[in-house]
Amino acid sequence: MKNFGTILIIDDNKDILFALNMLLKPMSESIKFATSPQKIEQFMHEFKPDIIMLDMNFSKDAISGQEGFDTLERILEIDKNAVVICMTAYADTDKAVNAIRHGATDFIAKPWDREKLLATLHSANELKRTKSENARLKEQVQAISSPTPASTLIIGNSPVMQQVFSTIGKVSQTDANILILGENGTGKDLVARMIYETSPRAENPFIPIDLGAIPEQLFESELFGYEKGAFTDARKAKAGRMEIANKGTLFLDEIGNLTLPMQAKLLTALEKRVINRLGSTQSIPIDIRLICATNADIFNMVNEEKFRQDLLYRINTIEIHLPPLRERGEDILLLANHFMERYAKKYNKKIANINSEAGNRLMQYGWPGNVRELQHAIERAIILCDSGTLKPEHFSLNTVQSAPKKHTQSQPKTLAEIEKQAISEALIRCSGNVSKAATELGITRFALYRKMEKYEL
Repeated sequence: MKNFGTILIIDDNKDILFALNMLLKPMSESIKFATSPQKIEQFMHEFKPDIIMLDMNFSKDAISGQEGFDTLERILEIDKNAVVICMTAYADTDKAVNAIRHGATDFIAKPWDREKLLATLHSANELKRTKSENARLKEQVQAISSPTPASTLIIGNSPVMQQVFSTIGKVSQTDANILILGENGTGKDLVARMIYETSPRAENPFIPIDLGAIPEQLFESELFGYEKGAFTDARKAKAGRMEIANKGTLFLDEIGNLTLPMQAKLLTALEKRVINRLGSTQSIPIDIRLICATNADIFNMVNEEKFRQDLLYRINTIEIHLPPLRERGEDILLLANHFMERYAKKYNKKIANINSEAGNRLMQYGWPGNVRELQHAIERAIILCDSGTLKPEHFSLNTVQSAPKKHTQSQPKTLAEIEKQAISEALIRCSGNVSKAATELGITRFALYRKMEKYEL
């Protein structure tokens, strides 16, 4: 049996309304009736009809059809994609044809032929679906129109990065939710995009949201969208990022910044696979692949009741741990040469290499800002360099001390100084391997990172 969605019928003849209700009710999701076009705006906003059947003549003017034309104009002002079928007597078909010129979809002559009426409604319903799909695609194009890399390039030969690449290869062909963990600047967004570009959803949208940059009060409207009039500045309806990402991939960056109330709303949407725009009671089904990322110790946040455990279970079917640059060994020089070639070309400079002294300095540096900091350091060095080789003087780096500070009985230390010294010594003993140093010190890797940042190690 055909499904014509929701239908609004506007006609002042109650016999017509009764007949259409009897005929169409078994074939429609819902039908509403109006004997006057006066409340058309209210019906449009509250009922959101898929098809509008509009009589052209009402009691105010039963001959000219002007009231029908005026109503058609108001409908299209409210929704330019509205599907409107005009109803008129055989003698008024000229008015119906004129209505089509003004934006109506089709017309039905009274009295109608049952099969022709159903065929007209079927065509109108297909047109509505096409218009809705086109509107969704347009919103997707607008959402992803900001410049993004044509392809994802992640460089790394170190064993830890080879393990990351192996995991990406295993998960990209699935729809499993991914949680990417790592410090700022390690390239979590690049990994997310690489998973997307090698997945079956690569032909559909990749929609990123930086949750750290969205104020809490705007989270719902940004993620779920809103209807016109949902709040003061909602002058027109807007699809949310989850709706736009339908059939594609949604990337939630810095999910650790999400407040508990917002975590609950996100969890509900993920569990039910439906969303509701603000100001609407209509549920919209969603089909997304979710990738999340954070630089926070999210498991500790769960212990401290700052992050919902059930949401964590939902988003981390697979975890990918991105190592900091200081744990990637020779990848530092590999990346440095890559960025050197890029920026030498950008600034039109003939710089072909990094000398050994500068290379050693890059290798010894702790890179608290990770790959992003290295990229900026190389760009700055290229700008300052007037020769064909990058040298130590072209870099401004605060290298980690190669030996712990010595102290004597006559040099009392604070607890902070003792802790800083213990961390420095552990890092040296472990050759800069943070994971090993953290194990030796009896703390988590994330806790050690925070202390290193605190003490500028």
